Amino acid sequence: MADQATFEADIREFIPQLYSAALRMTRNPADAQDVLQEALLKAFRGYHTFKAGTNLKAWLYRILTNTFINRYRQKARRPSEVELGELEDLYLFKRLGETGTGGASRSAEEEALDQFVDSDIKGAVEALPENFRLPVLLADVEGFSYKEIAEIMDVPIGTVMSRLHRGRKQLQRALWRVAEERGIGTGS
Repeated sequence: MADQATFEADIREFIPQLYSAALRMTRNPADAQDVLQEALLKAFRGYHTFKAGTNLKAWLYRILTNTFINRYRQKARRPSEVELGELEDLYLFKRLGETGTGGASRSAEEEALDQFVDSDIKGAVEALPENFRLPVLLADVEGFSYKEIAEIMDVPIGTVMSRLHRGRKQLQRALWRVAEERGIGTGS
């Protein structure tokens, strides 16, 4: 079994990403801290089962996701608490990591998304049903592959692809409505 110092050194770089993911999952800073703490405790206790050389980030996300799902099931009857102001901006946050990519051409989709404010995107993501929201966050914010998401969520890859497709379609419809309301891209 690995000692605490080794475990901490190995996971330290992933903690901010894990917290951000927990915050997007729980929609509440206090709950995110609780889920992350519980997940890290489980990871430490099970660290001896982690195979060196495999994807530590995906292993940690799987533990985090399972911890969240288990807590979500336990609290399903409790009204949810939402603090949208505390959430990271889905699109703009992701774009921060892409700055400095030079003069790479931007897609029409990226140009259109620039017309939305962060609250529009947050609201659309928040409105997604849980089973669609998690795959969208893991793929589009965290950058995991279908295979990694399938492992993290412990579902078949086809289920991930289906949920991701349906979640993205729901986001597209929600943002399209907002664009129409504001007269963005009406091509008059």
